[in-house]
Amino acid sequence: MLHRLGRKSLAARTGNSDADAEGRHDPDWRQGTGSSVEIDGLRGPNTRIIDLAGRLATPGLYEAHLHLLPLGLMMADVDVRPRFARTLEELLAAIKAKADTLQPGEWVMARGYDQFELDVKRHPDRSELDAVAPNNPVYLVRACGHISIVNSKALELAGVDTATPVPQGGAIEQVQGRLTGLLAETGRDPIKKVLPAPTHEMLVAAIERAARYCNRFGITSCMDAAVGMRAGYAEIVAYRSAVVLGRMPIRTNQCLLGGPGGIVERCHAEGLVTGYGDEHLKVGPVKIFTDGSAGGKTAAMFAPYIGDPETKGLFLLKDSEMDALTLDYHARGYQLAVHAIGDAAIDQTLVAMEKTLARYPDPDRRHRIEHCGFNSDDQMRRMRKAGIEPVPPPVFIHDFGDLYVSVLGETRSAESYPLRTWIERGFQPAASSDAPVCDANPFPNFYTMLTRKTSRGTVIGGSEAVTMTQALQAFTAFGAYVNKAEHHRGTLVPGMAADIAVFSRDLFSASPEEVRDDTSCDLTLLGGQPVHDSLGQWH
Repeated sequence: MLHRLGRKSLAARTGNSDADAEGRHDPDWRQGTGSSVEIDGLRGPNTRIIDLAGRLATPGLYEAHLHLLPLGLMMADVDVRPRFARTLEELLAAIKAKADTLQPGEWVMARGYDQFELDVKRHPDRSELDAVAPNNPVYLVRACGHISIVNSKALELAGVDTATPVPQGGAIEQVQGRLTGLLAETGRDPIKKVLPAPTHEMLVAAIERAARYCNRFGITSCMDAAVGMRAGYAEIVAYRSAVVLGRMPIRTNQCLLGGPGGIVERCHAEGLVTGYGDEHLKVGPVKIFTDGSAGGKTAAMFAPYIGDPETKGLFLLKDSEMDALTLDYHARGYQLAVHAIGDAAIDQTLVAMEKTLARYPDPDRRHRIEHCGFNSDDQMRRMRKAGIEPVPPPVFIHDFGDLYVSVLGETRSAESYPLRTWIERGFQPAASSDAPVCDANPFPNFYTMLTRKTSRGTVIGGSEAVTMTQALQAFTAFGAYVNKAEHHRGTLVPGMAADIAVFSRDLFSASPEEVRDDTSCDLTLLGGQPVHDSLGQWH
């Protein structure tokens, strides 16, 4: 195929397999970049020519941190994100509509509300869920994924009452001796134990569903940021099946769920360590959760949240537990991807990694801090020294930035997710959406990286805005780097995988608003083959 890119062109000859498409086994394969005249010499009898007519072709986007399999499962849940339910009445009506289609005792699963965006400016209460679903257990998950609201049926099934002990790093909210139904972090564990387990086919279908959704936006690679979180080791089996059955049109790094309830022990016993696999499905880092979310006031901070002097967030692990897990996983050969949003959680993570690297040095292990939301100057210095990379979701500012201001204030919010500073200091901060926390659609992410504006237009830390070149790097080359795939993808140069996204316009000449609101992906190629073609140009 020959892609006309205005002044530049990119050429490749399609093969019959992914390996052929990457030029590993096909002796007639040619790749190149240059002017159309220069590329014409690579044309062969099977070459397909697509004139992009001024549209932009980039490397396939690399989603460095999303939850692919859970995203696919949750695409079948009741969607109560703010765009669909801006009032409590609308949210409850959506849950009732689903409950009315179910048999008594079947679960209502709902996801995506944000109390800050609701008209009542609070979390729903279990009594309100009881009223619309009296015969069905309800599991309603906040947008961040760290807080859930359940009704009385769900609490009964889980055996949770006012005397239930609150676990380390969790919350089971009571007001005047009454359960509100709000559960946070590890406080949700009893509910998770009684949720219906997805079947193998449901898991495979979820992988395929989410992968094809990502393809629509030019995403060709991702890291599933906590494999094992919903169905344990069965998720490893489902991923293998999806590949064998040709139902996984996205390259995936599997980030294994570590810590209590994780799958690392079994994976390690079977030889599944970082780097195992191929460029389509590979074992990546181990995930450790240390805190929660800023919007839910569960991110562990040094200073309290505004108007709540007793609340500084939650540590999911004691320092000694974090130190032990970090040392153990590193010694076993794993890269680490640690969820830490608050500055106190980041510090706990850094101390554990510094101790481990001092004992077992590895200058290219590339441990990561996922989100790394509130990162001090001293912490950045220590991260650079230790070779630790931040993996942020800039879109959090777009979706939750106004909430951050309300719970943390303008100054602390402005310092969050400092993309420009990270790049200037030599980091390679790989952008992500953390889907299904935010939508996998990358265009709001690009908009916020370019403007530092929230969805309401509030500018938060405007000096941290970056250029379009840097924004694209964050979604391509940087994603490949933090996932140790920079030798294979992330750039469009000869010898790299033919993973390509073609957008409906030249992003470099578009305004940020046009990028967010009026841009789409027209063509997505994975290994030189189409996995998304909205205009039917491939055929």
